[in-house]
Amino acid sequence: MHIGPYQLRNNLIVAPMAGVTDRPFRQLCKHFGAGHAVSEMITADKSLHASKKSLRRADFTGELAPISVQIAGSDPKQVAEAARYQVANGAQIVDINMGCPVKKVCNKLAGSALLQDEVLVGEILDAVVNAVDVPVTLKTRLGFINGAENIHRIAERAQQAGIAALAIHGRTREDMYLGQARYALIREVKRNVRIPIIANGDIDSPQKAAYVLAETGADAIMIGRAAQGRPWIFREIAHYLATGELLPLPEVTEIKEVLLGHLDDLYQFYGEYSGCRIARKHIAWYTKGLHASNEFRQAMYAVESTVEQATITRNYFDHLLQRGERLIYESDLVATED
Repeated sequence: MHIGPYQLRNNLIVAPMAGVTDRPFRQLCKHFGAGHAVSEMITADKSLHASKKSLRRADFTGELAPISVQIAGSDPKQVAEAARYQVANGAQIVDINMGCPVKKVCNKLAGSALLQDEVLVGEILDAVVNAVDVPVTLKTRLGFINGAENIHRIAERAQQAGIAALAIHGRTREDMYLGQARYALIREVKRNVRIPIIANGDIDSPQKAAYVLAETGADAIMIGRAAQGRPWIFREIAHYLATGELLPLPEVTEIKEVLLGHLDDLYQFYGEYSGCRIARKHIAWYTKGLHASNEFRQAMYAVESTVEQATITRNYFDHLLQRGERLIYESDLVATED
């Protein structure tokens, strides 16, 4: 899998997710075998470039190359200027967001709302590709509303503009994240264009990863929500694609150290107050489905310091270790009945 001159280590990519794919998370996913990761979405609004949030999202210290920055906006000149700004900041690949379905983004005619105006889409793509000397990629959806999917025209226009790779989420904006991702249109797009296609949506297991690759013929797959609290999914998928065999669930001691290391990175990255609060969702994702996890989470949410948070998390995993060497996930049905 290549993006411009960059050969990725494999075809497993971390999807950009606002509030999730910060530097600590991207580095962790790459540690577990992801071949590439895209930053959180950064606004093209120049007045916000120096905000604490934007500066933190554009912090790539120590990150493995190639560094990819996702930008969002609706004004071609503004988005192009933002692309130049991020390249000067160290970005080696610029990714354009035309897939975000969130209301506050779409209300500004950004994200997936752009799919309603194909002329503007083309103007933005041309402006960004011409503004920088690094590869430009695009992440989008099948269309804005069901019954009016225009991904074929968007893909052809992207290829015409010189987009280096196209990631397609198998839903429309109307779908949000409901229902099942649809792969048939992704397969058709792959057959009709020459640029690399990355399939995205509902890839939550090694078997599903293999299925989506076979079903779409895509050059790569992009994993988002399934990696939340389970960054080792990239290791599991890579092993399955190479051998056809499933890895056993990871050992409790390994994930305990992984999570504690992740927490430490979050604390250093965000500081005491924000680090403690941002870490809560990650801890909740890591422990979802494990024994007595609901009780643990309620106690964890009440903790106000990073030291206490790390301690209670360590103690919880020590408790799990008494039940077995490997993680054991309890079904939702069993958890409900309990």
